[in-house]
Amino acid sequence: MQTFLRGAALGIFVLVLGGSKLAAQGTDPIVGTWELNVAKSKYSPGPTPKTETRTYVVAGQDIRATSKGVDSAGTPTTAEWTVNYDGKDRPQTGNPDADTLSLKRIDAFTTEWTQKRAGKVAITGTRTISRDGKVMTITSRGTNAKGQTINNAEVFEKR
Repeated sequence: MQTFLRGAALGIFVLVLGGSKLAAQGTDPIVGTWELNVAKSKYSPGPTPKTETRTYVVAGQDIRATSKGVDSAGTPTTAEWTVNYDGKDRPQTGNPDADTLSLKRIDAFTTEWTQKRAGKVAITGTRTISRDGKVMTITSRGTNAKGQTINNAEVFEKR
């Protein structure tokens, strides 16, 4: 009987631990819809987009993201990517500056990321979400597809 109780306790522990991991993903502060605040954002060298809305959803063990907006010339833009916080390169579509993205979680609110183009690091940065979960700041440094050095700080607000 004692062996049975130990086994049952271990099974409950594993279920609770596994369930907490799933619950943590469901409460990832990135999940939701975010609007770019153009006035608070900085694009160097530019140009600045007119609008951008990003939506992040949990997809199993991953986070699936979509971006829709309007660039500085008034052309609609779309991009999609699915990532995990495992540091592995994942494909991106709709981004002229990179074809893969990898993320490493620093803590619940901070992530470091790397974008590559043709297998070479192009842009790196951080994504920080405010403790109240209402503001996301994405910093980017590197070289875009045009060969320009970029240094951007994008500020998004949760809808």
